[in-house]
Amino acid sequence: MPATEFSLVFPPDPAWVRAARHAVTTMLTTARREELADTAALLTSEAVTNAVNACRASGCGTPITLFGEWVDRRLRVLVHDEARGMPQARTPGPEAESGRGLALIHGCATEWGVCRYGAGRGKTVWFEYAAG
Repeated sequence: MPATEFSLVFPPDPAWVRAARHAVTTMLTTARREELADTAALLTSEAVTNAVNACRASGCGTPITLFGEWVDRRLRVLVHDEARGMPQARTPGPEAESGRGLALIHGCATEWGVCRYGAGRGKTVWFEYAAG
């Protein structure tokens, strides 16, 4: 049976967003769910970019963890960082180059949320995505 889960740990650097997208699309291809790949890659890119930006803004140098799995006919992705604070949805102006990530996740994901767990710092942005 093909692998239907993965994890990736990487520094909070924008260069890793591409690798995160590739990991999700590769897992969906392995699970024979290529039709979900474009939207899943977009959602992953937004969640990872938010984590990278939060880490860089707060001086947090600890790695970001990306976990993905195909379970119950849906993709589940978790992105954990140890930056202070919780992500906040914004309403950017029409010319703004950022600030739409959580709105995209909210609009496209089947389910999503942000949680803290354990005694450590940080939070996890997660989403689930399924066709139709």
